[in-house]
Amino acid sequence: MALKTNSSDGRTRSSVQIFIVAGLCCFFYILGAWQRSGFGKGDSIALEISKSGADCNIVPNLNFETHHGGEVETIDESESKPKVFEPCSSKYTDYTPCQDQRRAMTFPRESMNYRERHCPPENEKLHCLIPAPKGYVTPFPWPKSRDYVPYANAPYKSLTVEKAIQNWIQYEGNVFRFPGGGTQFPQGADKYIDQLASVIPIKNGTVRTALDTGCGVASWGAYLWSRNVIAMSFAPRDSHEAQVQFALERGVPAVIGVLGTIKTPYPSRAFDMAHCSRCLIPWGGNGGRYMMEVDRVLRPGGYWVLSGPPINWKVNYKAWQRSKDDLQQEQEKIEEMAKLLCWEKISEKGEIAIWQKKVNGDSCRGREDDSRLTFCKSSDADDVWYKKMETCITPYPDVASGELKPFPERLYATPPRIASGSVPGVSVESYQEDNAKWKKHVNSYKKTNRLIDSGRYRNIMDMNAGFGGFTAALQSPKLWVMNVVPTTAEKNTLGVIYERGLIGIYHDWCEAFSTYPRTYDLIHANGVFSLYKDNELNLSISSFLVLSWCQSKQLRLIGNDPAVSQWCYTLCNVEDILLEMDRILRPEGAVIIRDEVDAIIKVKKIVGGMRWDTKMVDHEDGPLVPEKILVAVKQYWVAGGNSTATE
Repeated sequence: MALKTNSSDGRTRSSVQIFIVAGLCCFFYILGAWQRSGFGKGDSIALEISKSGADCNIVPNLNFETHHGGEVETIDESESKPKVFEPCSSKYTDYTPCQDQRRAMTFPRESMNYRERHCPPENEKLHCLIPAPKGYVTPFPWPKSRDYVPYANAPYKSLTVEKAIQNWIQYEGNVFRFPGGGTQFPQGADKYIDQLASVIPIKNGTVRTALDTGCGVASWGAYLWSRNVIAMSFAPRDSHEAQVQFALERGVPAVIGVLGTIKTPYPSRAFDMAHCSRCLIPWGGNGGRYMMEVDRVLRPGGYWVLSGPPINWKVNYKAWQRSKDDLQQEQEKIEEMAKLLCWEKISEKGEIAIWQKKVNGDSCRGREDDSRLTFCKSSDADDVWYKKMETCITPYPDVASGELKPFPERLYATPPRIASGSVPGVSVESYQEDNAKWKKHVNSYKKTNRLIDSGRYRNIMDMNAGFGGFTAALQSPKLWVMNVVPTTAEKNTLGVIYERGLIGIYHDWCEAFSTYPRTYDLIHANGVFSLYKDNELNLSISSFLVLSWCQSKQLRLIGNDPAVSQWCYTLCNVEDILLEMDRILRPEGAVIIRDEVDAIIKVKKIVGGMRWDTKMVDHEDGPLVPEKILVAVKQYWVAGGNSTATE
């Protein structure tokens, strides 16, 4: 009996234990589901905002108009006051951290190394707000901005003297006027483009994306816009003060850049056309390295235009003040390299020569046996961030890339990289779903900010562009978007973006972007802060020690020890990224941040000290979705002057 009783008690205890375990499992299952729903992760804040109006996506009290500050609804987050960021000195009005003139002069001049990106180490970063110059005004709307820029926005007259006879730029009262001229087209870019269009199919949408190397004030790109061609223009920050700044003030896509020792931040097979108009790049030098880099980014079947020296040297050598032998040798080197690259010269008229790259490798049979050639060994021609430019030829892709549709059909046609499976884990169906998602998101944005379609925002940036769905949904002749694919992104999608007929660039948001302050009207940041959360510099002992070590070494040259100094240059946090966004955003420019609610709340607290007026908005599908949107307007303020700060 005793044995029987013990057995019965054991069974009872087992039943109770099973019941308790089952109960706990149910409890934690429900708890997990509740947490995944997003409710409880600050959604009470979003719910409070939702109660303020019938439509949670309308933000009636945040003013997107120019020269006005937004009203901010008071939300008690029961947190300490945010850190207040002070204005930087007025001497930093046009500060470009990674192309700082003083720092540049400490680097070698060989192969333009000193004009490349050289970002400040942690101990030299500015943690203040870059001021606008006194008198700064909102740029003229497009297309007036193509021809006129307010003098106060970029008060530099040197080009009006240096390039006076070339019709680059003229100073008239309180504005600069851009007649559309250039060194090789003093009669205007339109007539020059007409000459190119007599050879290159510009009108029918075959040529959509273009690269302008050494762009000056980007008049070539400005006048291509009316022909539905979008140009990525670049030039160094050099003695031609503010040339890229002028381009962006005009509303023309441009970045600070140079052909030097590092590969350009663009994917392979990106551009339908590349252009150099007396850009002073030594195409025949360095073993043809710069032509090889153009070949890498030029799409099969694409065109390369070279105008100016040494083309037609027999007629112009005296005007160029160069010897016949020197110019002849330069052109011979260019012609020889073009043949090795499998480019066919299709036109030379006056000072303009045009080559076309062969459509596929079958047209270049036999060059593999040429002892003068070296083919690049890297399996990824798109791996370019801070990678040394090589003297080698990028092979044609093993998988046929497919034929591109003319633009605008190209915008929503399946890109060849997607159709061929070149982007791991991405199918045609998932790509189409992404497009549908962004159409929905953009429609919601337009309800939140009714000025998006008005022409108020010309220069737009997407900080984490994905497949370019945001840009495609926004597509309009009134605006353009710089699609940034972060180097830390899970998938390399920039090639897809170019195959859609859009433009973009690789970038690491732990560093400053290659542009001047106040060059974007609207910035879109989708998942940026979640993407960089693992890279964030937390105030832990180990991070503190790394930071202290970097500061003690005062690292300046990445080349000293790339593996070690990379630690010092990639330490970044939310504050760094937001300060960079503030630097490149125009006064009264707008920001749309889409991210997880935890990241949004953290961002909102920091920008509370940055002279931004903000508002949190629910996801389109309701307040229980953990993804939220923070919309903001940067207040108008200038160095030592007036402000639209909300009291």
